Amino acid sequence: METTFPTIVETREPLKDQRASAEALEFLSRIRPSDLDLCLFPETLQTLSDSGTEVGDFTVSVQPAYYEQEGEEEERCFLVHASSHGTIDGVPCGTSIVAYITPKLETLEQHLHEYVKVKSHSLDKKTHMKRQGDKLVISRVIIEGQQMQQETSSRSHDLSSLSGFISEASNLLIMRLLVRMENKQNLDFLAFDAEMNLCISSYSDLGSRPQDIGKDTVEVYGIERTIYSEDIPNTWQYYFLSDGHLASRVQVGSPVFVKLMEMPILSEPEEQDPKPVFEKQPLNWQDDVQLHSEFLDRKEELISDHDTYLSRHPDMKILLSDFMQFLLLRKPDDVFTFAAEFFGPFSSTAERADAFRSSKVSNPFRDVTDETRDS
Repeated sequence: METTFPTIVETREPLKDQRASAEALEFLSRIRPSDLDLCLFPETLQTLSDSGTEVGDFTVSVQPAYYEQEGEEEERCFLVHASSHGTIDGVPCGTSIVAYITPKLETLEQHLHEYVKVKSHSLDKKTHMKRQGDKLVISRVIIEGQQMQQETSSRSHDLSSLSGFISEASNLLIMRLLVRMENKQNLDFLAFDAEMNLCISSYSDLGSRPQDIGKDTVEVYGIERTIYSEDIPNTWQYYFLSDGHLASRVQVGSPVFVKLMEMPILSEPEEQDPKPVFEKQPLNWQDDVQLHSEFLDRKEELISDHDTYLSRHPDMKILLSDFMQFLLLRKPDDVFTFAAEFFGPFSSTAERADAFRSSKVSNPFRDVTDETRDS
């Protein structure tokens, strides 16, 4: 088998005047961490032909993770893994996505692998998308044909021009959120088409309808997504259960569709038990045997501690005796100020002064009116 050398094409095309709608940007700004926590669940559906024959499967899982890039701090994000494998008209084909998505649904890194195995003309396409600084860098490797002709291309876009951009991995989360948040308005985000050209990806409401899932008949909510590429717009119709589980998906014009075969356990927000309310009751500690016993024990402990301190400091009794004699001789109206003046000189923080007080020196324990009246 002849192998040709790869051709490398570097492109930096100017973006067209494509913008997400104001409603789409406002929807992204309203997303809370608690909203995303309810979207973290795996699901598996079957791919069926028009005749109802199983021809493949479709799986999606979303779980919390951390993303670390060289030279940057570790970042909390979500790991999204989706795969679709099967056969269409006897031709094996499939798609797989592995991506890291921020809580704001921004794409940190995404690996997209698509393949079609036809005997005469096979196709293998790998697309890598990664945020680097203030740019989103996209590289593609396409291998096709029996001669394994390989083409490699790369391009970059400024993140400032990608406000409202939704990658294929983010799309899986955005639709779960649209269902849970009961969004009824049409939203226009930015996306890339199959050739990685920037375009509009619109989401519109399809209303609700009944659907049979296993032995149950349930109400499902529909969302139509259309990618307006430069060639032909591609449209998908999705129907979801009330918690965001995918019930069915079909691409308009495709001979196969995806359907949920068994009813899953619905994810619902956890209801927090109300905090107990305790009525305030009067505390009669004297009637409480335990509290009264603790009070007596503490009282005896303090008395013993005080007696011990006084026995170790006999000068305390002399000082108190002098104070009481001086207090009874003077009989002041303001006992607190009198005590402050008496014990003030004994303070370790008091400034040194003459032994005899001068009448011109103001007393810190009396206000001006008191000193004027005394003089």
